[in-house]
Amino acid sequence: MSYKLHLKKDAKLATLLSDDTHVLKRRKNTAIRLIASIISQQLSTKVAKIIFTRFLDIYNGKEPSCSQVLETPAETLRGIGLSNSKVAYVQNVAQFFLDQKITDAQLYKMDPDEVIDLLTQIKGVGRWTVEMLLMFSLGHEDVFAVDDLGIQQAMIQLYKIKYETKKELHVKMLLKAKAWSPYKTYACLHLWKWKDSKAAV
Repeated sequence: MSYKLHLKKDAKLATLLSDDTHVLKRRKNTAIRLIASIISQQLSTKVAKIIFTRFLDIYNGKEPSCSQVLETPAETLRGIGLSNSKVAYVQNVAQFFLDQKITDAQLYKMDPDEVIDLLTQIKGVGRWTVEMLLMFSLGHEDVFAVDDLGIQQAMIQLYKIKYETKKELHVKMLLKAKAWSPYKTYACLHLWKWKDSKAAV
């Protein structure tokens, strides 16, 4: 697999490139993928999954259209465990996708920075949320989530990074990640897996 040959040039990263090969997929219904990300913010994976299942249950287990989301009363969304701010953010996403007439096909053709610039206009959607969308829904191979806590912790441990400020940490992380291009997404996937496996020991 070409991405592994490239990433193995980084001696430290090479030590944690497991036999597993990650395959990135493009997923449909990007607006709902973004809504799922908002629902999962500040929640454990387990709780986020429960609440997203409740969200789908409102629509008989199917992924709704943006129009259906906007037609859903705020009380119904609060009833599945969403805070007032999350309800507003979910509605913001649906409204934005409708107003801008955004399609999956359009997003697939855009480069990552264009997608970030477009979607972070939505109140409640930050850069990290869009980066997760780029990796896990739009299938981009060269995305680096510098603000992700798991990636930060993994890189600090793997590269023994010393820093005094968050800005200094970001600069050092970005410098390391530059060498991974055009496969930064895969590096992130292996860093997350390595961190999770260490935490499980």
